[in-house]
Amino acid sequence: MRILMIGFGNVGQKIAEIFSKQPEDTKLSLLQPVFIGIFTANHGAVVNDRGLPLKNCLEFYRKHKTFDASYAHYFRGTVIEAIRSLVYDVMIEVSTLSIKDHGEPAVSYVTLALEAGRHVVLANKGPIAFRYRELSKLADKKQVHLLFESTVMDGTPVFSLSKAGLIGCTVTAISGIFNSTTNIVMDGIRRGKSAEEAIHDAQALGIAEADPRLDLDGWDCAVKLAVLGNVLMGTDINPAKIPRDEFTPVIPELARQAFKSGKYIRQVGKIWREHGKVYFKVAYSPLPESDPFSSVSGTSSAIRIETDCMCPQVILQENPGLADTAYGIINDLLTIQSAGSAIPVKAIAD
Repeated sequence: MRILMIGFGNVGQKIAEIFSKQPEDTKLSLLQPVFIGIFTANHGAVVNDRGLPLKNCLEFYRKHKTFDASYAHYFRGTVIEAIRSLVYDVMIEVSTLSIKDHGEPAVSYVTLALEAGRHVVLANKGPIAFRYRELSKLADKKQVHLLFESTVMDGTPVFSLSKAGLIGCTVTAISGIFNSTTNIVMDGIRRGKSAEEAIHDAQALGIAEADPRLDLDGWDCAVKLAVLGNVLMGTDINPAKIPRDEFTPVIPELARQAFKSGKYIRQVGKIWREHGKVYFKVAYSPLPESDPFSSVSGTSSAIRIETDCMCPQVILQENPGLADTAYGIINDLLTIQSAGSAIPVKAIAD
């Protein structure tokens, strides 16, 4: 399986690390991946048609924080040139989400790869949140895979379980806790810290960005709801149109009052069908201690899926790390491999 990877941040590096260390007697050995290109947003790119020395690439990048002309496989071309001209089976897209640019440039990268008849695997939520319907149709037309298990709840198999286990069911509602920063901030406030102190704690852990408003004001959760709604409930929602509770000074006070009465404030994302329409909302909600979501803290997440045929299904994910996101990508690669539909490289070259 020849792979072109767009993005080499923490997740991309973890994927490279896993494949560099994989034992030969594990299921991962079935992939036999050959990385022919790795691109970063601002720190250079490397390409080798015969396969990059993955461990060496990783060591060089971690030491120098960049790929530059001193590296043997340095590539001076653009990402778009690479997507169009290189010979690969799968493009992995793990670059940073841009809400402001409506998922670009990742949307364009995915479109080009699909048009070229390549499979695409995503951890970047943008293309699925903003352009899922047209990208899905394009993938079907080209008879290639568009997979994205790591876009919501890291590598937890939300989409693959739903696809395999809810056949014949209509999803009527989805709710969940999808953002780690708000978990940590709410728990800090519960322990008596100010909102500023709790936000600083989340930043010190590397969970929150320098500007945590994308998390606290519900943008991250809204994007994930758009992905879930578009894929599991057939919507075509723009994340910007999802109502969100912003983190105003009222929220910490509501949290303190809720904690005194034995409840927990959590940022909960919800999607539900009502009278033939689908509604979305991101809200800071008081939850009783008996609610499964009340125990979700730290980097943990949870999702509840309701259907017309079965009782609600709840999936809890406990304190995932980078490896979980990376394995979500790897599981998607294994899905492509097991389907026996990897593109014959010789045919591309011809």
